[in-house]
Amino acid sequence: MAQAGRTLFIAMENKEKSIIKNVVFDVGKVLVDFDWQGFLNSLDLSKETYEKVANATVLSDLWNEFDRSRMSDEEILEGFLEKAPECRAEIMNFWDNLGNSIKRYDYAVSWLESLQEKGYGVYLLSNYPRRLYSQSIEELSFVEKVDGAIFSYEVHATKPEIEIYEALLKKYQLEPTECVFLDDNRSNIIAANQLGMATIHFHTKSQAEEELKSLGVE
Repeated sequence: MAQAGRTLFIAMENKEKSIIKNVVFDVGKVLVDFDWQGFLNSLDLSKETYEKVANATVLSDLWNEFDRSRMSDEEILEGFLEKAPECRAEIMNFWDNLGNSIKRYDYAVSWLESLQEKGYGVYLLSNYPRRLYSQSIEELSFVEKVDGAIFSYEVHATKPEIEIYEALLKKYQLEPTECVFLDDNRSNIIAANQLGMATIHFHTKSQAEEELKSLGVE
């Protein structure tokens, strides 16, 4: 609870210092649902196999490297398989159809467009693996409509590492104090705060919109 208060306090400080001109969105769990659990359930695995596949892939330390995409896809896949070689067929099925875990929220496109229509710059900053991106392009159609985007696979850095935030700010020449960043992960918004950005810990669209209003973003 203390940390939440601190985050809000910093955001309010930023509100007083500068007018928000840019809204920066995380993608997963903010604009799209990354429902890997539902996808694994759809594969009709036993409880034991489900846990093995999950622990070998999404819940493993390799997943962050997958987001970073510094390693090749072949190296990542080999690492997943080494963690549960007895589940090779199931891991391969998961790997080949990862895009099925991504579903765009109904509000995503209209929300982004409404902010742009009001004159705000709209940007994306997301941990997103190269392979998953290629498999979910249709669900990410809004990427072509925003003012700019940085995905972790492009810069080989992941939130909350400062490098990925700096990549966005530098590429689009954004002033941190003129930006508000929305993310469902508290560690990621703390890192953005440290660079001077106002932040909103995303839970729901309605909650985020109320907090945007408190920062002067209508």
